[in-house]
Amino acid sequence: MTLRLLRLLACQLLLALACVGAWVPARAADGIEIARAAIEASDDGYRLNTVYDFELNSGLRDALQHGVQLHFTTEIELVRPRWWWRDERAVSAKRTIRISYDVLTRQYYVTVVGSFQERFQTFEDAMFMVRRPTRWLIAPKGKLKQGEVYEVSLRMYMDREYLQKPLQVNAFNDSDWRLTSSRKTFTYRAE
Repeated sequence: MTLRLLRLLACQLLLALACVGAWVPARAADGIEIARAAIEASDDGYRLNTVYDFELNSGLRDALQHGVQLHFTTEIELVRPRWWWRDERAVSAKRTIRISYDVLTRQYYVTVVGSFQERFQTFEDAMFMVRRPTRWLIAPKGKLKQGEVYEVSLRMYMDREYLQKPLQVNAFNDSDWRLTSSRKTFTYRAE
């Protein structure tokens, strides 16, 4: 009789654990991965060509569907190391991309803050623009010394500073709203 009771309790315990596991919300990717990053010399200066790999978790996607604008900021810094003095910071720049959803028109808008805006019919098309932004002019021609090697530091994160104040409090306490990449570093020889 006790063996049957132990089996029943073990089954109930396993069932309870399975139910608790089902209630845990599914998590998206851990963060933003910088899949590709390169600096390209062009006629008007130096451009950053990047590809990011990430998905919005269900909480962020739901907030977007309810009219919350999400901002993603890319920071880049080019430093020329010097053995005889402090390193020279040649370029330090930020660019923010905003994605929003208009409930009335059922369209997504992707805006490069201070530049241009594009309209998309689907969420995936809009996110493609966020993940693969246009080549960004980070420095004008002549800003970098030709032949010199620069250490490049790059990262992207969801910028919670742009959120409305009541949402900022929630965003700072909720890990679902902390979408960021680790800092990617590489070297670039100026052309």
